[in-house]
Amino acid sequence: MRPLHVVVPADIDDPARPSGGNAYDRRVCHALPAAGRAVHEIAVAGAWPEPDAADRAELDRRLAEVPDGADVLLDGLVGCAAPDALAPHARRLRLVVLVHLPLGDEAGLPPAVAADRTARERATLRLATAVVATSAWTARRLAAVHGVPADGVHVVPPGVEPAPLAATEEAGTRLLCVGSITPTKGQDLLVEALAAVADRGWTCRLVGPVVRDPAHVETVRGLVERHGLNGRVEITGPRTGRELDAAYAATDLLVLPSRSESYGMVVTEALARGIPVLAAAVDGVPGTLGRAPDGTVPGLLVAPGDADALADGLRRWLDEPRLREAARTAARQRRGDLTGWEVTARCLADALT
Repeated sequence: MRPLHVVVPADIDDPARPSGGNAYDRRVCHALPAAGRAVHEIAVAGAWPEPDAADRAELDRRLAEVPDGADVLLDGLVGCAAPDALAPHARRLRLVVLVHLPLGDEAGLPPAVAADRTARERATLRLATAVVATSAWTARRLAAVHGVPADGVHVVPPGVEPAPLAATEEAGTRLLCVGSITPTKGQDLLVEALAAVADRGWTCRLVGPVVRDPAHVETVRGLVERHGLNGRVEITGPRTGRELDAAYAATDLLVLPSRSESYGMVVTEALARGIPVLAAAVDGVPGTLGRAPDGTVPGLLVAPGDADALADGLRRWLDEPRLREAARTAARQRRGDLTGWEVTARCLADALT
């Protein structure tokens, strides 16, 4: 079994910082041995994607321990942030870079920071033997931003864990948003939209880490307070495992108001439970949500970055019983199309060879 050295952020299993990228890395590390690759995990501490000199030196040191000719899969949050640490090893190692979301596409970045991240990412991709993206949209984006040929990027979408059907309620008033409380995920837009439909009888839980952008968390809390939504909008902090399963089980509609989203793993997590999704039609999300065989969208897609459009979508969901029923039927049908992490691991193993 050919070994594969996988470089991941040291916080990959931190329950206070769950993310789609960390979940993807952990699932494929667990599933790759069954696909024929022995995994040697290299967890590197650092302020990724803004490492300091000590962080870059540690990555260099850890790579220096990998034997010549080895395959190394680098999470893009680490690898794309530190091309100077990768450069000394590019000729002796087979470096494969896994890109979840281009570093410069994070919402709310100052232009100079976004440009610097993009430049570092481009330098890393030029050192790579191969590039893996987690969605077709990401592959196209890498082509547009960095000139990487889209057909030269291996697209390996996430899998999803099997889950029981949620016992949704007919009125559809139990709303859930899952994701780090950051500008990219757009919870501020969601609170503004919820305020516009405050005359309807909904509740909403915002589940996700509150440590990645404390200033934005305070902005969201301030909006909840200003609009008088305390008691109806709950910011729960992160949930994983059984707690996250319980949150989905008590949900009628997943809401994803992201400003940028390369794939949207929470979409398939909801569909795996037959839960419809109201999402911003941004980046890779429409492809992830998909359609039922009859063409019905298992939920609603609205214009991205637009609180009014999100409010209109919520009104339709809450006011139109036929729409809710059609979306639930479509979600249950899409559930049967989803693939597990073993498929992702096999596709990744193929890409690595």
